[in-house]
Amino acid sequence: MDLTKTNQTDQMVNNKRGKKTTWWKIPLKACGILFWVAAGYVAYVFLTYSRIKDNVVLNVQGHSEQKLQTGQEYTIVTYNIGFGAYTADFTFFMDEGKESRARSKKSVLTCVNGTGDTALSFHPDIALYQEVDTDSTRSFHVDEAKLLQDKFDTVDIYDSVFAQNYHSAYLMYPLTSPHGASNSGLLTESRYHITSALRRSLPIATGFKKILDLDRCYSISRIPTENGKELILINTHLSAYGTDAAQGNAQLEMIFADMKKEYKKGNYVICGGDFNHDFTVNSKEYFNPGTDKAYSWCNPFPDEILPAGFRKCTDYAEGMVSSTRNTDIPYSESSFTAILDGFIVSDNISCEYVQNIDTAYQYTDHNPVVMKFKLLAE
Repeated sequence: MDLTKTNQTDQMVNNKRGKKTTWWKIPLKACGILFWVAAGYVAYVFLTYSRIKDNVVLNVQGHSEQKLQTGQEYTIVTYNIGFGAYTADFTFFMDEGKESRARSKKSVLTCVNGTGDTALSFHPDIALYQEVDTDSTRSFHVDEAKLLQDKFDTVDIYDSVFAQNYHSAYLMYPLTSPHGASNSGLLTESRYHITSALRRSLPIATGFKKILDLDRCYSISRIPTENGKELILINTHLSAYGTDAAQGNAQLEMIFADMKKEYKKGNYVICGGDFNHDFTVNSKEYFNPGTDKAYSWCNPFPDEILPAGFRKCTDYAEGMVSSTRNTDIPYSESSFTAILDGFIVSDNISCEYVQNIDTAYQYTDHNPVVMKFKLLAE
C-alpha cells in the first residue's frame, strides 16, 4: 500500500469537508453580524434617548416694545409647516406613503418660504408655527426657525420665541433613504413685547412607543396688556403616533391646568396649534363620508374635559375647510382630510373671525388657521 497516496487522499477529503463546513458557516456568521448590528443600533437609540427637562426658560429675541390694547382687533395665525418637506404630492412613510425626507434643500427652502409668505399675507400680529426644524437630516439641516424669523423681521419688529419640541437619534429607516436625526420645535412670532417664555414638557408614551412619540411640549409666552393683565399665549403640537385617547387627554389636561391657573389671575389666554385630534369632533365624517379609516392623530377632541371659561373657536366664517391631509397618497379629492388645528380662547376674549385657509396643501400637509380677536375690557 502506498501510504503517501493514502495520506494525500485523506487530506483532500478532509479539506473538502472543511470547505463544506466553512461554506455553511458563512450565512450563520452573516446572521450573527446582522443580529449584533441591529442590537447595537437598538441600544444606541435607547441609550441616547433623553427627554428635554420641564419648565425650561426660553430665550426671547427681538425688540418690540408694544403692549396689547383692549377693544382693538388683532390677527393670529397657526401653521404646522411639516418640516418643510410636504409639497402637495409628497407622501410620508409613517402614513403608509413612500418618502422619509424632503426631496432637496431647494424644496425645503421653497416650502418654508412659502409658509412664511402665506402667513404674512394675513398681516398677523401673532404667528404660531409647529414642526419647525433647526438641524435635521430630513430637512437637509436647514435652520427653518431662523429662516422664518428673518422673513418676519423684514416686515416689522417681531419678538420671537423658539421651543425645541423634540430631538431624536438617527433613525435608520427606511434603509434606502433613512429619516435620520431630527431637531424640531415650535416658533412664536409677535409684534407685541413678550416679557418671558417657558417650555413645558407634556406626558408621552412609555416603553418602546416613546421612540415613535419622541418628546412633546408646549410653550407659554407672556405679553403685557395696557390694563395691567397679560395675554398668555400657548403654542402646542400634541402627539400623533403611538398614542391613545388616554394619553391625548392627559396632554390636554396638563395644558388646561396652566390655562385655568392664568385665567383665575384675570389674564387672557389663547392656546393654538396642532392638537392632533379631530378639533370639531365631526370633521372626519364631514370630509370623508362613510370612511372606516381610523388614525391615532384623529380621535375626537374630548370636549367634555374642556374647562369652564374656555371655548374652541370653530364658528368658521366661510364654512368648513380641512386643516390637514393624510399623506399616504399625493393630495387629491380622494385624500383623507380633517381639522386638527385651531384655537382655544378664554371667555374674556372675543373671537371676531376664524377660518381655515385652503392652500391646496402646496407647501405643507397642513392649512393655516386665521383668527381675529379682541381682548375684552373688565
